[in-house]
Amino acid sequence: MYPQRELTRLSAYKAALRRDMAFRRDRCLEAAIAVAQPVEWLDRTLAFCRRLAPAALFAGVPLAFLAGRVLLPSTKAPARLLRWGLLVFGAVRLIGSAARARPEA
Repeated sequence: MYPQRELTRLSAYKAALRRDMAFRRDRCLEAAIAVAQPVEWLDRTLAFCRRLAPAALFAGVPLAFLAGRVLLPSTKAPARLLRWGLLVFGAVRLIGSAARARPEA
């Protein structure tokens, strides 16, 4: 059917194609890993922030009082803003989550 020389040439070409595909596959894997590293770091950071968020609300109020006294001891308006800002932020967040959880009528 085919001469032996033609079959040998096709076999060598097939082997070269397989090596080229393996090389390109490895390069694509390396590129995907390089792209995924910042995404993985961001994902871990967001997960950590979500775990920390409830404790941050409790720690935020005393820190706001302390920051108000340390940073602005003579004026009372910024200290009040720092003091009540977290309370207002928490209330707005609570109302927003309640509105999202409310079933549609």
